[in-house]
Amino acid sequence: MPMNRKELDDRLPKAARAWLGEALAEAAHAASHPGPGTPPWELRFASAGRHCGLAHADSVRALLLVEARAGLAAVTRLYEQGTAAERRAVLLTLHRLDLGPGALPLVEDALRTNDTRLVAAAVGPYGAAHLDPHGWRHAVLKCLFTDVPVDAVDRLGDRAAGDIELGRMLRDFAAERRAAGRAVPDGLLTVLALTASAPAAAPTSTEEAR
Repeated sequence: MPMNRKELDDRLPKAARAWLGEALAEAAHAASHPGPGTPPWELRFASAGRHCGLAHADSVRALLLVEARAGLAAVTRLYEQGTAAERRAVLLTLHRLDLGPGALPLVEDALRTNDTRLVAAAVGPYGAAHLDPHGWRHAVLKCLFTDVPVDAVDRLGDRAAGDIELGRMLRDFAAERRAAGRAVPDGLLTVLALTASAPAAAPTSTEEAR
């Protein structure tokens, strides 16, 4: 989970805090004064790990994206040109940006990889909100196939509840694993149990008014 600015300031050394302050100021300026060319904050995005440490790079990059109010063109550029770590930071921040479903191709690209960092980030809040049922089911299977813990799947309980098709896919996947003499992932049974539960009822007008 990316940290906020205060949490970062509490952990970063003085030079890194100064660098972050300058980077966020550049991002804020770009948000209020958009112009042609690559804004300086995007270069800061790439060098975040070098200046603030790899352990804090996701958090720094998330802050830059939010401060810059990054649009679809920017996040797509940063994702496509970035390292795996930079792509992960983009995926982790998509739900905090005003992108609608436009960034789904980035999520779908991540799910085609076997990089567990990207797969886990792709099934976060943005993927949960925008993947259609077919795509979401295959994302869950991808997690099981690549040993990404199902705890990484945002809104798993909500979306899996009562999903008969997902239950069928999981049983087929388990049968294939057993036939091949391979272990069935523990998470599969967890998700399978959820598919057998009833979906959460929509709130009534009375409940919504409370």
